[in-house]
Amino acid sequence: MLHDVRTSNYHPKTKSGVGRGTIELNIFESSVLKDNPLGDPSARVIPVYLPPSYNTSKTRRYPVIYMLTGFTGTGLHHINFSFMYPSLPERLESLFSKKAMPELIVVMPDCMTRFGGSQYINSEGTGRYEDHLIKELIPFIDSRYLTLAKREHRAVMGKSSGGYGALVLGMRYPEIFSSIACHSGDMYFELCYGVEFPIACRILEKHGGSLKKFYANFESAPKKPPDVFPLVNCVAMAAAYSPTTKRTFPQNLDLPFDIHTCERNSEIWEKWLEHDPVSLIDKKKYQDALRQMKLLFIDCGKKDEFHLQFGSRIFSKRLTKLGLRHRYEEFDDTHMDIAYRYETSLPLIAKAIKV
Repeated sequence: MLHDVRTSNYHPKTKSGVGRGTIELNIFESSVLKDNPLGDPSARVIPVYLPPSYNTSKTRRYPVIYMLTGFTGTGLHHINFSFMYPSLPERLESLFSKKAMPELIVVMPDCMTRFGGSQYINSEGTGRYEDHLIKELIPFIDSRYLTLAKREHRAVMGKSSGGYGALVLGMRYPEIFSSIACHSGDMYFELCYGVEFPIACRILEKHGGSLKKFYANFESAPKKPPDVFPLVNCVAMAAAYSPTTKRTFPQNLDLPFDIHTCERNSEIWEKWLEHDPVSLIDKKKYQDALRQMKLLFIDCGKKDEFHLQFGSRIFSKRLTKLGLRHRYEEFDDTHMDIAYRYETSLPLIAKAIKV
């Protein structure tokens, strides 16, 4: 499973002036991602943030957060430094300095695909990204680092597709995770995806109705046109939610609509809905899983461009009806550039999984 692991240490400069943590970049060679249908790399760069006190003791062990990135992002996204916004390490160390949360380890997986993301689930159209994270990465982290290797001290969180992944993985693996934070996560697919289907059809019309032709032009373009995102997103979600057993694109996925009339294909659409959190919550096994959570945090912006505030409200309403304890918040913002919301969820998560 593990063929080669190399690490490099990088010490971020923090604005707060507090003690610095360490970021190790693990080159992880995945066995389950080998020979994946899209030919994506099986070697993944996994940043691991170690808190300031990590190297001062050989015996202290730490809780762990698995931080999942949104669509088109990788774990490296979280450690990018910019003039406009603090990076995740900077946010963490600012919170440490204010005594707002105890120190912990943060792991930033890479589940990127050729199509922009995997939704952190297994799929014959993209690969076994759920198995990679659960069966490979978590055991590796617990063997390599000074972690508290029990569910009580392990959380999963993320934003957008990462929020979706955090919620679904938490619901599927309550024996692995005890706390979840879902920021603007994909849910209520009828709204968040369905409104893009007519736009996707119009984009395809410009390419003769051919996905193969569209992707040849898209992938070769030196600058990707932003107005084609609805089709790119639909293709990625179809690869995750309605894949086929064929390995050649575009035969390896089924779109849930007719590309000429935009009529919904109910059989394929049902396959998508089987992955929708507002549908999953109707199943007792997922209700039971969420009852085991020490923390379930959900939030969304009131101006979300993908209408995810409505799905979040529906999900929260159903949780309340089922008597499932959770914390739901809305804030006055859009879907973009909302990493500052981690400063609300991180202290809650840290408190839930602390020693």
